[in-house]
Amino acid sequence: MSRPVEYAVAVERFVAAAELGAGSRRVYRIALATWAWSLVDKAPPVGEGRRGATPPTVPLGLLDAPRTAERLREAFRARAGAVGARTANRELSILAAALNWWREQGWLTGDPLSGVSRLPTSAARQPEPRLDAGQVRAVLGLPVPLREKAFWHLLHESGASIERVLALDIGDLDLAGRRSRGRAALHWGEGAAALLPLLTLGRLDGPLFVTGRGRLSYRRAAEVFTAATRPLDPQGRGWTLRRLASAAGPRA
Repeated sequence: MSRPVEYAVAVERFVAAAELGAGSRRVYRIALATWAWSLVDKAPPVGEGRRGATPPTVPLGLLDAPRTAERLREAFRARAGAVGARTANRELSILAAALNWWREQGWLTGDPLSGVSRLPTSAARQPEPRLDAGQVRAVLGLPVPLREKAFWHLLHESGASIERVLALDIGDLDLAGRRSRGRAALHWGEGAAALLPLLTLGRLDGPLFVTGRGRLSYRRAAEVFTAATRPLDPQGRGWTLRRLASAAGPRA
């Protein structure tokens, strides 16, 4: 089998040889496309921008370049911060499997993942430093879509967990009372109070925070937040959604 020039072609040959089911092929392609952005020092698209995004053209030989190992280490750390250790580990395993197969074909000589180790899944639950008051103000002042702005304000002002805020339905809201209905009610302040009526305008039921036709997932919400906060992070990696949530203090 001749050596492919492009990374994307090598990906397709690996996926075909792996004898995967249709669902697994899709997962493998998405994961390997995500790594393509990192190989050229670019952040992979998140949220709605990820659907249909065309990965950059990457020469397969770049995987043997001296700086590739460093790029992948940085990309793995950033990815784990955005989507959690479990998802990042799965994507790392997929890339490792592809690299092994490509080496068996004689297409690569080195191992750019030699310095990258899987994270313990418990690392995703370890406490992170809270954003300080100035950082929170900067986050809430970012020019982002209404969905994100309302979600971030509500998360910060209510002190509720990320999962609980994402689970809210429109019918759960008492907009006039600035609270959710039920015994363990969430309460929010002026920021969310101004944004939620705009977010729910013309909608009577269904999930409060949506993407496409479904409820906004934790994973997508985390990816969007990390991508949006990269300009605020001195290290350029972006912050995690958990840091905004913890900045609110005790949770409801």
